[in-house]
Order: sequence, then structure tokens, then C-alpha cells
Amino acid sequence: MAENNNILVIGANGQLGTELTLALVNTYGKDHVITTDIREPTEKISLFEALDVLNQEHLKQIIQAYQISEVYLLAALLSARGEQNPMLTWQVNMDGLIHVLELAREGYIKKVFWPSSIAIFGASTPKKDTPQETITSPDTMYGITKLAGERLCAYYAKKYHIDVRSLRFPGLVGYNALPGGGTTDFAVDIYHKALEGKKYHCFLQENTQLPFMYMPDAVKATMQLMQSQNHQVTVRSSYNITGFSCTPAAIAEAIRKIIPGFEITYEPDFRQQIADSWPDSIDDQMARKDWGWQPAFNLESMTQDMLMNLSRLHKKEIIIDIV
Repeated sequence: MAENNNILVIGANGQLGTELTLALVNTYGKDHVITTDIREPTEKISLFEALDVLNQEHLKQIIQAYQISEVYLLAALLSARGEQNPMLTWQVNMDGLIHVLELAREGYIKKVFWPSSIAIFGASTPKKDTPQETITSPDTMYGITKLAGERLCAYYAKKYHIDVRSLRFPGLVGYNALPGGGTTDFAVDIYHKALEGKKYHCFLQENTQLPFMYMPDAVKATMQLMQSQNHQVTVRSSYNITGFSCTPAAIAEAIRKIIPGFEITYEPDFRQQIADSWPDSIDDQMARKDWGWQPAFNLESMTQDMLMNLSRLHKKEIIIDIV
């Protein structure tokens, strides 16, 4: 990567940002990846600058100082946390995106990645194999900001020819960062509790089916989209994308195949209503057709990999038969 073609990751301490930064550093080198967040990271693997995404002038200064060409805007308040502070969610999620898009319009940035979410869908959306173009009726402030953000991305791409790219992520599961306030966070926390030998109290009903993606697939999809040729990217709002669909009970059963004594109870809270408004499964044929998307992990292989990697972090010895 050329010296004046550097990458900026905004919100690098989050669940996606943590693992995406690792992949970007491995691909382009730590001197070409600059990370920012509102708080200091526990471990610095590349150049870091503290940044509040709402401070557009400071953002502009960082972009100019490091000769940034690509921005990955990951800073956001997620669904469950967003319902506890809707106005802050609107401010962070919308103003942060507008700040980046405006800097791109002014010529400071060449390419932008911004993640959307299945939270743009709602109760009136078809729940099975939800298509790329369909009814969108979000019931959360997080979902509303993601839907508005998609329309902004499409608008800036069409009106100002900004190279902005986006993925509608399902629930993301990974082991390098703790849950960050999302409705699907149970699918991360459950593995930690299993390795700690604790009973897990799930805040969703056992038969709540939702689409998920393992973090290595999410990182792969992000980088694959960003590395695609411009003409391959036909969707400028956000691409449907998924890995697999499952229920909390199915995850618990996959864990029991490796940790037989694992126990779980179901105690639905306000997040159940959010989950009920989301799709059961996603049709991501556009991503597969346009730039060759193909997930590598299903529930079983994700569970094996999660427990194997978390066992190292928790310093627990478990036996996993890799199939």
C-alpha cells in the first residue's frame, strides 16, 4: 500500500473493529492502519488516536495528518443499548456517518465502509429468506439510524459519486471482544459462561431463530467487498449478507456436544420484542452474484472454533473433535 493510501478504522475497539483491525494490519501492515476510538485500546496493534466521531474537525485533522484514503466507520450504539438512550444513538450513528460522507464529498477520502444491520427490517418484513429489496419498518432507534444511513450512502453514491460500500450484518459472534450492547450478544456471552462452568440465563426465548455470522466470515466479507472492483459493487445502500440461522436452544445443544454439563435457562426481557421483529433467515444472493460471497462457517464449526479459542483465553483445557 502506498504511503498516501492509508486506512482509518473508527470505532476500532468494538467487536467487529477489534478483529477487522487485526486483518487489516496483517494485510497492509501496521504502519498503514490507523485506529481510533473514544477510549484507549487494551492492546495497541497499530497507530492509535483517541477520537470522538462527533468531532468532525478532529476527524478531518486525523485524515489529513495520516493521508487517509479509506475509512471504515464502525462507531455506533447498538440495538439494546440504543433503546436505553435513543437520542444519543441517533446523534452518534447519524452524525458520525454524515461527517465521514461529507469529508468524502470534499475529496479527503476515496473509499468508505459502513456497516448496516438486519435491524433495518421490522415486523412487516418477510421473515424467511428476507430479500435484498423488501419492506423495511424498523422498530428500534438503532434500526432507524441504520435504515437512514443506508439511504444516505445510496444518496451520496449517486449524487456525489462517493465510493461507499456496506453490508447488512446479522448477529456477529466472535471471541476477541466482549459483547457491546446488541440483541444478539447472547450468542457471544453463552460461550464464555459455558467455559466458566456457569449456567447461562438467556434473555431470548429458546426457539427464537435469528441469522448469525461468525466473525472471521464477517471480516472476510468486509475485506472482500472493499477489495472488489468498483463495477462489481451494484448495491450502494447495503448488501444482505448472512452465515447461518439458528436458535438459542440450537447453540446450547452445539455447546453440549463439547461441554456435556452445560445448562441454560430462558428469561426473556425487552430484547425479545426486538428479536421478534427481525428476520429468521436472509437471502444474500446479490452479494454472492456480485463479488462471490461464500461463508466458511456454520453453527457447528463456529462452536468448535469459539470454544477452542476461548479455552486459551480462559486457560481451560477442553477436548474438541474437529470434523
